[in-house]
Amino acid sequence: MTERARVIHNPTPVVTAALGRTMAAASIIGSALKKSGASLTVRINGGGPVGNIIVVSDDMGNVRGFVQNPTADAPKTTAGKLNVGGVVGTDGTLSVIKDFGEKEPYSGSTRLVSGEIAEDFTAYFAESEQIPSACAFGVLIDRDWSVLAAGGYIVQLLPGAPEGLIDAVEQNVEKTGAVTEILRSGNADALLKTVMAGLSPRVIERLNVEYKCTCTRERFLTAVLSLDKSELDDMRRKGEPVEVCCQFCESVFVYDISELLKNS
Repeated sequence: MTERARVIHNPTPVVTAALGRTMAAASIIGSALKKSGASLTVRINGGGPVGNIIVVSDDMGNVRGFVQNPTADAPKTTAGKLNVGGVVGTDGTLSVIKDFGEKEPYSGSTRLVSGEIAEDFTAYFAESEQIPSACAFGVLIDRDWSVLAAGGYIVQLLPGAPEGLIDAVEQNVEKTGAVTEILRSGNADALLKTVMAGLSPRVIERLNVEYKCTCTRERFLTAVLSLDKSELDDMRRKGEPVEVCCQFCESVFVYDISELLKNS
């Protein structure tokens, strides 16, 4: 999923990491919406050089996303790690919009803590949804900038969770360390086994998730026709084809003036 996004947008490694972490979070949260047709939009802007990060997930965990500046970069951290917080920044917010197709969508936001994505989602759950959570996401980049491993987890405590359970989860999270090291040699099951060690986890659902854009020629035509009348009249006078590019998958749709006249 993250490699597909990298191929489409051709970002720097640190931007791939930022986008991949956000997509992992959105996919997990989106898959928990439990209503057919529901969608989730995550928007992050911390004032850093990458600008806006926008990711959309459906109710099956399929995602699409883009960043405002895919060429953004930042020096590695003192530990030699990709400096995701350096390109994202901390002077801004993380917003989550859940759309169930009924009335107004649910929207929550919180100030960014570190720009490293996982800590920011942990803060979001605590402040906006009042759910104690432990979040970790990671993206491992190869020398040719391709994605070797990507993923993560969100562990949330239900109301009334005993202190012993909380302590056990905290200890497991601390022992787990970087998720990409586990995912590189194992898979999601290996990550689950480590994070839930000693807690007898039971898998109740498995989903195949992918990078999935929903753009269509017809949808973009509707968007073009919804432009201000003066803009449409200007297009007709020039008689030039109208070109529209999807931000999520880079698909290009071209509409000639006769098509616009026929549908307006």
